Amino acid sequence: MVLPQFETIGYGARAAAHTNLDDKTPYIIQSVLILVAPILFAASIYMILGRLILRTNSTGYSIVRANWVTKIFVMGDILCFFVQSGGAGMLVQAKDNDGVKRGENIILAGLVLQILSFGFFVAVAATWHKRLGARPTAKSADLPWTRYIWLLYAASALITIRNFCRVVEYALGRDGYLVTHEWPLYVYDFLMMALTLVVCVAWYDPNITPMKQDIEIGMRG
Repeated sequence: MVLPQFETIGYGARAAAHTNLDDKTPYIIQSVLILVAPILFAASIYMILGRLILRTNSTGYSIVRANWVTKIFVMGDILCFFVQSGGAGMLVQAKDNDGVKRGENIILAGLVLQILSFGFFVAVAATWHKRLGARPTAKSADLPWTRYIWLLYAASALITIRNFCRVVEYALGRDGYLVTHEWPLYVYDFLMMALTLVVCVAWYDPNITPMKQDIEIGMRG
């Protein structure tokens, strides 16, 4: 999984930057990787919903075509990835306050876009959850799908909390409390991502991978 690698490298670079204030490289690495790593985690969560819909043969209950669920949200995440990466790159290379402000605003736009994307994703998941709960399919009886949907809600909530805190961080600017103090980062970013990883590792089951006939049904749905 790419997320732990990004987080590990990012926090390793952060530790190196703590004792080497003259070198910009560790600062750039930790700024970019810690910021964008959760986007890659979100892509995995989107894939799980698409697989659940196909595996339970409930494509008609989704407000988005089953074979498009993962594609739509992953494409949205790719856009968020490039927006936030571009903003982070602009921020670390800024030479004046105007450059810093532009970088922060671009990052803010990417974070807000990610929050909106997650909101739509939760709406899609909740609608499917309600419909399948009211009219279970034959294949849903063979899979503890309610366990997995609550996994998605929990992981989505943790990532959204992290994103909201990041929005506040960049809205406050470089002189804000969240930037000038280190401990909040470990609470609203590292802890949220660690809990998300624990949730997914503890609950994920390869049995939710759809079979060939499930995929064919989803493409026709």
